[in-house]
Amino acid sequence: MPDDENHRLYLRGLQVFQLCRQLTQSAPTLEEATLQPESDGGQDAEEREFTETVERWNDNFLWAPASQTSDVITRFGDEARAVFGPIPDGDCTDEVAKNIALEIDGNVVDLKPNPAKPGNPLEFEHRDAAGAIVKWTGNIGRCDKPSLAGSVTYCGMNSRISRIVRGNVEWLTFCRKSTSSLELEPDAYWQRSNPKFSRLGIIGFNAATGEIVFFDGTKKRKEFDWTQTFVPPGGHSYSDREGRAKAAALYDPTFQIACSACHDNKGAYVIDPHIGIARVGYSSSITGDNNPALGLGDYLPQTRRGKDSPFRIIGSGYTSTHAAAIGRAKTVVDPSHNCTTCHTLTTQTTGQRFAADAVAQDPWISRPRWAQHLQLQAEQMKLHQIDSHRTEWARQSGQGKIHPWMVPFDGNDLSTSMPGISSEDWRKLSNCLWDAGGAECGYQPLYTQCPAPVRGSQGDDTKPAEFAATQLPLPPGEKGGGRKLRLSWNYLNDLGGVPERDDVRFDVALKSVAIPPSAQPPAEEDYPTMDETKGKDFIAIDGEIGTSGTATLIRNVAYFGHPKFTEPVPSTKPREYRLDLPAQCDRRYLARILPKRFCFDQSGIKYADEGHLLYTDIRCDLQ
Repeated sequence: MPDDENHRLYLRGLQVFQLCRQLTQSAPTLEEATLQPESDGGQDAEEREFTETVERWNDNFLWAPASQTSDVITRFGDEARAVFGPIPDGDCTDEVAKNIALEIDGNVVDLKPNPAKPGNPLEFEHRDAAGAIVKWTGNIGRCDKPSLAGSVTYCGMNSRISRIVRGNVEWLTFCRKSTSSLELEPDAYWQRSNPKFSRLGIIGFNAATGEIVFFDGTKKRKEFDWTQTFVPPGGHSYSDREGRAKAAALYDPTFQIACSACHDNKGAYVIDPHIGIARVGYSSSITGDNNPALGLGDYLPQTRRGKDSPFRIIGSGYTSTHAAAIGRAKTVVDPSHNCTTCHTLTTQTTGQRFAADAVAQDPWISRPRWAQHLQLQAEQMKLHQIDSHRTEWARQSGQGKIHPWMVPFDGNDLSTSMPGISSEDWRKLSNCLWDAGGAECGYQPLYTQCPAPVRGSQGDDTKPAEFAATQLPLPPGEKGGGRKLRLSWNYLNDLGGVPERDDVRFDVALKSVAIPPSAQPPAEEDYPTMDETKGKDFIAIDGEIGTSGTATLIRNVAYFGHPKFTEPVPSTKPREYRLDLPAQCDRRYLARILPKRFCFDQSGIKYADEGHLLYTDIRCDLQ
């Protein structure tokens, strides 16, 4: 958006929203804020004694992930680590990053001192596929593949991108050069050797689960420097104070850029001509194939993800800011079967801008509402501005013939005069892409639901097992009678194949009753209910322990050996979970143990459909 009063009002609104959200997260709950008289004995004293013993025996293993702070950016990073595991530094240095070249009339263009002129002024050097200098020019107004982003320099050059892959998770760092004028000039800023750039963007993506996260650099800084690496939000751990402080100043806490509007094709990146993929190069007379001097080749591999593939944005701050757009977004089926057999198109930018540019057609709606009419006009104007920066060489009538860059049936065949999509078919598709169609559009929600921690859910193929209730003697020094009751089980949180994944906890609801004379096993209705285990009416006694209905509820049990605000140890085998509880003699203890996933989006928490039931009778006289 232009830096005008409307933009400033928009930013102020985002800042107020995030501040209110942060204050809400840090505020005490109604139960915590209510002052209650403290009893000298009776039930309240027993509850407090029970709570203190549970906390003492369980070594600080009761805690929710990403709960250390309500700071917008730091919490954002903690949420991302809990889902994706360790996050690498953003890095656009020479050793790891790829340069994104500018292409004009099929040649690679760079900004260099011109040795043929007095004083060696900076000019644009044009080289052909063989590397020979074709010409020098003083200005650039058009290029073969102008950016479709619309808010960055149309024909920018020498931005950098790097890709780090760790199992199913990949991290992309984009260091984009751009200027406020959106035009390219012979300024030293644009040289490949100049490490200054204006837009920092980082994307994390799990190819197995479709989970994606966007980190956007702060808009308070006009320039970044890629000789430095960029610490992720939240630093590298809960204890990384220096990194967390740096990150809080590095990233945008307002989430003003809706990254998901463009990165909406169920993948980490949108393959379009501007990024320079070699398959959208031109047929070279020298090599007989797509020009090898252009593009990034297979550095960003083409991955096919259908409309039914899982896709979910991570980050409660981001998703709360853009909740309305996320809720409205849909995938589209092309009524004429030209485009969506291979591609995922949506009612967001892949449909409304990328698709229109790909087939060189104007966006169209059959019967637009007034708001749609205004949006349509703005989009047509933006596409016109993009097209005005495209070379004649790149058009289908020109030598390069790379635009339109998608044609029906074989979008890779760009060097021939393949027929484009018909106007009739395009209008059917465009109507769908602007969310103005009906059943023929096959609309489905773009974003899928957060998966519960159960077998068979989006690759989460393990469930809790080996449940046991063990009676142990009281530890030395403990007063009173009774026993230590140890509830234990095993579980591996293997969603997405991330060994450090840490977004699942267990809630344990507990009831104590007299042992029936018959000693018959309990019926299911004797156990704590699902509502009680989910904490429907939870009243905290202290921390994660409180009452829920008629049950005592112990929330957020982490695996044994994972104390509060520490990073998980990588594991591909089930981890041991323990919960030690004080138990009185001649009492029956009934427990419902329920796993839950912290979704870190607008879903909140997703519980398993059912919990595991476990009971034991404490008979001290038989021990």
